[in-house]
Amino acid sequence: MLLTGRIPKHAGIIMDGNGRWAESRGLPRVEGHRRGVERTKEVVEVAAELGLKVLTLYAFSTENWLRPNSEVTTLMKLLELYLKRELGNLVKNNVVFKTIGDIWRLPEDIQKVIRETEEKTSLNKGMILVAAWSYSGRNEILRAVKKVLCAGIKPEDLTEEIFSSYLDTAALPSPDLIIRTGGEMRISNFLIWQGAYSELYFTDTLWPDFTKDEFLFAIQDYQRRERRFGAISLKADAP
Repeated sequence: MLLTGRIPKHAGIIMDGNGRWAESRGLPRVEGHRRGVERTKEVVEVAAELGLKVLTLYAFSTENWLRPNSEVTTLMKLLELYLKRELGNLVKNNVVFKTIGDIWRLPEDIQKVIRETEEKTSLNKGMILVAAWSYSGRNEILRAVKKVLCAGIKPEDLTEEIFSSYLDTAALPSPDLIIRTGGEMRISNFLIWQGAYSELYFTDTLWPDFTKDEFLFAIQDYQRRERRFGAISLKADAP
């Protein structure tokens, strides 16, 4: 049963725990990543049904390049397979696909599939699915600073709104909710500018076990929170 009430416009998910899920079962880490891809499909479908405007998935950080080459290659292939298999569903479900991060670092064939998926879903009008690949929040901010300097914007003219327009997420709303699976309680360089006032939700559940019901529970938890953005709680003045 889907939820009613206040739904976040933008939710971000740090999908953590694939490797540990596999290792705890005596399986190769790649099996955890494969199961993680299956879970991604389910969560994307639920998010679209709920009416989220944007869902951003932190799939591969710049630090992940330090992992063994065999694991990195597998992750790239899984991305390629996911996009090829899901393109029809993305189009059918009116989902727009976008990527953020240093996409130029990905293999050429992967970049080609990404461009094709973005192009073929660009006219859709439904939820925007953002994949953060080869992504780092600090790197994104640094790249934005360089763009601002190249644009010749004077310091006195620079505002938060102008700066935001040079980020990878320009024109997208800031995330209302950031979910992290896998038990770690940090955001690990994910949307650190955009997530300044995001509600944070941490769960011990490893990503391959993060079901539709787990996602709905996270949304329910978000609905119980009062977002004040630095202001005084309205509840404090309630009779």
